[in-house]
Amino acid sequence: MSFRIAIARLWHEGNSFTPVLTGLTNFREREWCVGVEVPEFYRGTRTEIGAAVDFFAANRALTPIYLRCAAAGPGGPVEETDLQRVVREIVEGLRAADADGLYLSLHGALIGASTRRADHELIAAARRALGAKPVAVSFDLHANLDPAIAELADIVVGYKTHPHVDMHETGWKALALLHRTLRAEIRPVVAIAKAGAILPSFNMRTGDGPMAEIEALAATRTAGAILDATPFGGFAYGDSPCAGGAVSVTANGDRGAAQALAKELAQEIYARRARFRVHLPTPEEALRTLVRTEKPAAIVEPSDNPLSGGVGDTTGLLRALVDLDVPAVFAFLWDPALAARCEPGKRMHAQLGGRLSPTWGPPVELEADVERVTDGRFRNAGPMERGLAVNLGRTALLRARNVQVIVTSSCQAPNDPEYFRLHGIDVAKVELVCAKAKNHFRAAFGALFDPIVEVDTPGPAAADLRTLPFRHVPPGLL
Repeated sequence: MSFRIAIARLWHEGNSFTPVLTGLTNFREREWCVGVEVPEFYRGTRTEIGAAVDFFAANRALTPIYLRCAAAGPGGPVEETDLQRVVREIVEGLRAADADGLYLSLHGALIGASTRRADHELIAAARRALGAKPVAVSFDLHANLDPAIAELADIVVGYKTHPHVDMHETGWKALALLHRTLRAEIRPVVAIAKAGAILPSFNMRTGDGPMAEIEALAATRTAGAILDATPFGGFAYGDSPCAGGAVSVTANGDRGAAQALAKELAQEIYARRARFRVHLPTPEEALRTLVRTEKPAAIVEPSDNPLSGGVGDTTGLLRALVDLDVPAVFAFLWDPALAARCEPGKRMHAQLGGRLSPTWGPPVELEADVERVTDGRFRNAGPMERGLAVNLGRTALLRARNVQVIVTSSCQAPNDPEYFRLHGIDVAKVELVCAKAKNHFRAAFGALFDPIVEVDTPGPAAADLRTLPFRHVPPGLL
C-alpha cells in the first residue's frame, strides 16, 4: 500500500548561558535544504535524514515529501524571528503536502530567544496542520523532553548512544514504526516521565557508568507491547521549564504499560543522579601531572565545547599551555576577523580568544606565524555523522612558541580526524592535542589518545552548574 510521508528537521541544542544567539546564517552553514535538495544533501550520511533517504529507497511504494530540513551546531538560543520563520515554513509545507504521516527529526533542547518550549510548540503546530494522522518524532539523547509531547506524538524514539553513533538507526526506527502504524499493524501510544534532576553530561557516556546501566535496563524491557524505551540525559545548559533527564516509552496500544515503564526507568535515573557529577582538574594540574604513554595524549576543555553551546573563545587551557611552555596542537579558537587577516607565511601580533566575555579569561597575546590557510571544508570521516559536509569557513593554522593554534570562522567542535587533516596535522604523530570538546571527541579519537583528560575552566558549559544563572528550571532539580 502506498503512503505519502512528510519529513522535516529542526535540530538545535540551545545553551542559555552563551552570549551569541543562533541565526539563520548558522543553519545555512551546517544543514539548510528543502525538497529535492534534501536527498542530495543527506544521501550516504549516518544521520536521521540520511536514514530517511535510505528508508524510502528500500520502500519504493512510499512517497517522501521533504519539507524544510535545518540544523545548526549547538549554541545560544535561536533568534526569535528566525525560529518562527523556520517553524512557519515547516507547518505551511505540511499543510500543503497532503501527507498521510509525518516524521520530525528534532534535538529536543531547542529554545528561542523568548520561546522556552520550542520543540513542543513545533510539534503542536504540526499536529494541528496534520490532524489525526500519525506523527513520529526522534530526539537526541540530550533532549530536555517535555512530558506534554506524549499527547501530541504517536511515536517517540531517541539516540541510545553517547557519543551519538546511532543517528541513522534512530531515524530508521522512527520511520519503520510510522510505516507500521500507517499499515494498521500497530497502534502506538507514548508516555514520558521526568527524572526529577538536571544531570551534567560529563559522565553520561553509554559505554560505561550510570547511563550505560540505564540504557541496558531499557533495552531489556523493550519487548512485546513495548516498541521503544529511550532514556534521555537532558541538556544541563538549557534553562527551560522542561530541563532535566527523562524517559520516553512508545507502546503498542497499552498506555498503562508505557507509563509504568517510563516512571520506573525515570526513577532509575534519579537514583543514579549523584554519579553523573564529576570533579575535574584545572589545566595547570592536568598538564603538570599528565602521565605519558606510547600513544599521543589529549586534554579537552568541556566548558567551551561547541556541542555544549561553547563559543570557542575561552582562554583558560590555552593560557596554561603558553605559561607552562608545553608543546601542543590547540583546536580551536573561533575568530572570523583574525582568520580573515591570516595569509600563509605572515608573522603577526595576535590576540587569541577573550573576545566575548571577560569572565572567561582575557586574550592571550602572542607573536604568531601563519603556517596554513584553508577554506574550512571537509566531510566527516566518522563514526559520528560520517559523510556529513562541514564548513568551518576560512581557517588558519598559527604557530606561537611551541603551540599550533587552529583559528576558524565558524564555531564547530574538532571531533573528526578530517578537521585536523585539513590543517596538515596527523594527530597520531602529535604528542599532545588540546581541544574544545567533550564526550563526542571519543567517538573518533578514543582509541588513538591515551590518556584523554578533561579539565574545568570558566565558560558557558562549566562543570559546576551552580555557577550558572538559571531562571526557568523547576525548583529542586539542581
